[in-house]
Amino acid sequence: MAISSQSFSPSFILTRHDSTRPTRLPSRLTFTHFRKTQSPQFTASSRLNSSKSSDAGGSISPDNGDVTYELHHDLSPQRRRRGSPVFVTLPVKSVGREGKIWRPKAMMLSLKALAAAGVEGVVVEIWWGVVERNEPRVYDWRGYRELVMMACMCGLKVRAVLAFHQYGSDGDDLNGIPLPLWVLDEIQKDPDLAFSDRFGRRNTEYISLGCDILPVLRGRSPIQAYADFMRDFRDTFRPFLGTIITGVQIGMGPGGELRYPSLSLQKLNLAWSRELGEFQCYDKYMLASLNASARNIGKREWGNGGPSGAGSLIQNPERTEFFRNEGGSWNMPYGKFFLEWYSDMLLLHGERICREAETIFRGTEVHISAKLAAIHWHYVTQSHPSEVTAGYYNTFNRDGYLPILRMFSKYGFSMCCSCFEMQDIVMKKINPDCSPEGFLRQLLLDARLCDISLEGQNFSTNLDDDGFTQVLKMSKYYSDGIERRPFSFNFVRMDKNMFEPRNWDRFARFVRRMSDGNMFRARLNSVGNLRLKTTVAAQVGLLYQLYQYS
Repeated sequence: MAISSQSFSPSFILTRHDSTRPTRLPSRLTFTHFRKTQSPQFTASSRLNSSKSSDAGGSISPDNGDVTYELHHDLSPQRRRRGSPVFVTLPVKSVGREGKIWRPKAMMLSLKALAAAGVEGVVVEIWWGVVERNEPRVYDWRGYRELVMMACMCGLKVRAVLAFHQYGSDGDDLNGIPLPLWVLDEIQKDPDLAFSDRFGRRNTEYISLGCDILPVLRGRSPIQAYADFMRDFRDTFRPFLGTIITGVQIGMGPGGELRYPSLSLQKLNLAWSRELGEFQCYDKYMLASLNASARNIGKREWGNGGPSGAGSLIQNPERTEFFRNEGGSWNMPYGKFFLEWYSDMLLLHGERICREAETIFRGTEVHISAKLAAIHWHYVTQSHPSEVTAGYYNTFNRDGYLPILRMFSKYGFSMCCSCFEMQDIVMKKINPDCSPEGFLRQLLLDARLCDISLEGQNFSTNLDDDGFTQVLKMSKYYSDGIERRPFSFNFVRMDKNMFEPRNWDRFARFVRRMSDGNMFRARLNSVGNLRLKTTVAAQVGLLYQLYQYS
């Protein structure tokens, strides 16, 4: 049944009872259709067990009798005329390799705290390597379905990130999430399914886009495998799409970003601020494409590999033959040919996925988006080496992001990008060649030109008041004007530090400032000044401040 978008108000009734019984989630969603004079309602009810002492995971006061309260979430278009909604990205392993929610009681308490602070919703990364782990076309969504229901029970919206990449340094990382095991088996049989640099170093973060449309995955191409995954996600979560799940971000490369895995480090590190990156074009599929392109223009010698003289990973670009400002081969005929081919391959990969996603999610009323990498550490140089090795042909005399954003606009995609909290005055002390603000201004201007919605994100997880203020500044740079443009912010990510009293106060103030006074309010109907407190430091390190709501 189609649900009108005029008004959508879930009511969640939670009752405290015997703590020895397991927590149960609603097994069924009930949609009730009303006459035109009434507002469509969505109702879900559940009984949530809360322990009798905080030592056991949490408590709800008062201690005597059942505590019943309702969370009302109005999803009507008129609900938010001003301000920008804030979402919070959940921990990477909210659903572990075995498909189960990690610490469900702590997760529920965390979600309730986020709702009370006025957060619009949560970002949930749904990993290919978890859902389709063992066999192709065998999907296990159970943990993620339960997680979406938990968010729903707390009155939170959900943004789903379909993550087709590996998380962690390698497949043996116990804290990581590898690609599906059957995909790794295929890579072992054919190592060229993985990206490779000029030194022959393989990177299994993401399947090489050189074989996008080749049947290398047990009869399917990677694009077909991604499309099948998206289609099964749509069919599984259809009752939630457009109402609870309001956004779906499609992973397009390492880190979920449309880029090559050119950088050696995955974790945030100061080395990133000077890393040139390595061109990822040495697997046989990428080399075949490069060779064909070179033959088409009668330059066979240009098709044997990437540029020589590109330097080492961490080196001054002025000391390299390819990237130096004056006389660098990046600005000569061969360099232009190679960088155009390299960036066009990335653009083609993005378009293939955009086309599939737009077709699959058409009519679901979810907003689809994709993410670009915030690579800014050589932004003030002429050649922008760390950007071009990642596939962004963006130099002092060429806008490398505009073609990508035009593609996003063509297929109705929003764009996500990070580093909204970074300030030039701080970062230039580390690396004089960087400019996160300059990079972001270029991207935001291109987004305005292409008239696409924007999702901002933080790069660093430790934000102080200056960082939050910078986010507000850069968000207004994009959204302010005669015609207000849609902007939202994804805070990355929920962890134990977030709930430390000082950090939690700072974050809650930021949410209020972003929301401009129109934030979601949880009404605790029957309890007056109910204090919600939980201590789960031994398990997830979460400490909640006491909050009172009238």
